[in-house]
Amino acid sequence: MPTLATATLTRRRLLTLGAALAATTAFNVRAAPDWPAGKTITWVVPYPAGGSTDVLGRAIAQQLDALLATRVIVDNRPGATGTIGAARVARAEPDGLTLLGTSIGPQAIAPHVMGKLTYDPVADFAPVIMIGTIPHLLVVGAAQPFKTLDDLLKAAKAAPQSLAYASGGTGTILHMQGELLQQRTGARFLHVPYKGDTPALQDTLAGQVQFAFIPAAAALPHVRTGALRALAATSARRLPALPNVPTMEDAGMPDFVVEQWQAVFAPASTPAAVIERLNTDIAKALQSPALIALAEQLGITLAGGSPQALDQTRKADFDKWGKVIRDAGIKPA
Repeated sequence: MPTLATATLTRRRLLTLGAALAATTAFNVRAAPDWPAGKTITWVVPYPAGGSTDVLGRAIAQQLDALLATRVIVDNRPGATGTIGAARVARAEPDGLTLLGTSIGPQAIAPHVMGKLTYDPVADFAPVIMIGTIPHLLVVGAAQPFKTLDDLLKAAKAAPQSLAYASGGTGTILHMQGELLQQRTGARFLHVPYKGDTPALQDTLAGQVQFAFIPAAAALPHVRTGALRALAATSARRLPALPNVPTMEDAGMPDFVVEQWQAVFAPASTPAAVIERLNTDIAKALQSPALIALAEQLGITLAGGSPQALDQTRKADFDKWGKVIRDAGIKPA
């Protein structure tokens, strides 16, 4: 799922930032002799152009052009909550020439709500590297009376389903956090799904719904102006930009760390040597000062790490959100 960074940066500006990296920060590194130099790599983005997953993917692809001495093209395959693009990569040859730059949604959440897929979200992909993570804020509009998470929960328990929360659609990470909050507290909310994260944010600002979980980068400008009030952050630690906003644990909700991740996968059975080479060079790309600056604009904390670490995260989140969805009684479409 794309983040809401486009609420604060126009798509044109994001695309310009990403394109500028090619000229200013590309690494002049020669490819190793064993890499199939000259063969085009396709980086599949399962979302439309202009969102943060697309912009960051294009920036990394430009770095890889030089690192691998080949051409890396971005292929946008949006639709079906990211599963169309994922299916494209699952069917590709396992040679390292087709990659999936995706997020938590298609790999850990959508498979539980989309019904029968044409691919296995775990078995059909080889993890390459974690790109980064995006924390969220539980926010209410300025006109809402709630000052703390406890205020919100008390009101919801006093009048079940009287408080509505917005999401970018059924099965999105924003929706899942609301379901998790219900299951952890016994409070009952009314879920209002929108066709995308931006209208969900807009109606939260307008007071049409009482609260929402919003990516921190998109919520932050509105929190600073007072249009939104942040009750808690879903990160493990308080956000440097909002040191006075408690984490969910600080607010009385232990074990409520939810960060939307972005990562790279290859088709299953891609040779280990190819995975290692891709992991190494993408990790180098993530160290570029300009790429770091772009990630900050998008509200993404760059991560890196081994394929094994990504595999553990992917499997843990697949199990976690699968249980939340089953406990909530959400049936596959």
